[in-house]
Amino acid sequence: MMYPYMTLADETEITHSHLMEKDGEQRVEVHFERPTQTGFASARCVLPSYQWKFIEGFTGEETAFFEEFLQHNAHLLYRYAAQGGLRFA
Repeated sequence: MMYPYMTLADETEITHSHLMEKDGEQRVEVHFERPTQTGFASARCVLPSYQWKFIEGFTGEETAFFEEFLQHNAHLLYRYAAQGGLRFA
């Protein structure tokens, strides 16, 4: 399941997975998706390794922005993944 995290000004939706464990390491997958004239641009990155599973339709500059975004937001993404998404009180 993917949980909503944020929508950027260019309509890029950012979602994240639940907290997963693989080989004794906690991981979160973060998905980026933006509508285009022909469908969607999409990319997925795995934290904490910052390994990109795929990038389709985003430029290198956009991907670099996403990576910097992830570096600044990883702690929050882990917190929200552990609690099953954002919680508003």
